[in-house]
Amino acid sequence: MTVWFVADTHWNHKNIITYCTRPFSSVEEMNEVLIQNWNAVVSPGDLVYHLGDFGFGDVVPILRALNGRKVLILGNHDKSSRKPEARLLFDHLASMETIEVEGQTIVLCHYGMQVWPKSSRGSWHLFGHSHGTLKECGKSMDVGVDATRLFRPISYAEVVVAMGYRSENLDFKFGEDHVKSV
Repeated sequence: MTVWFVADTHWNHKNIITYCTRPFSSVEEMNEVLIQNWNAVVSPGDLVYHLGDFGFGDVVPILRALNGRKVLILGNHDKSSRKPEARLLFDHLASMETIEVEGQTIVLCHYGMQVWPKSSRGSWHLFGHSHGTLKECGKSMDVGVDATRLFRPISYAEVVVAMGYRSENLDFKFGEDHVKSV
């Protein structure tokens, strides 16, 4: 079983094509390509953590078309994914979750954080929401399709490689410059 991560697919969201300069001429093309890209890498027995903003409108046909077991970390545009018929197609939904993969602690949230649980003890943080516009901090990474420009989930192995280029959070300390005078 491979573990995958993705965020901000925004299935059925026409305006996201313009907002994020996605290379698609229509929402139908975007939906089709995102499904094809997902299924090209994710096998039926794999586990995919979707870090929010799954899609708009009727997401049930899309969920049924996608390989793998799916966990949704809720984002600000996940109203459709909370509906009973969609919820049944996810293993579970959560606002934030801490997991361990191959001994590595990973904090999953739709929103990017500068510090997160155990960030000074080697944990990683994966997020979405910002569509590649938020500066990543230490061992954090935006796994959204607009940030990676792969338009597919990324594997744990790919995250490991990317984290190898990021600095540790071990030296993060609150100093004088972080204290606000009142």
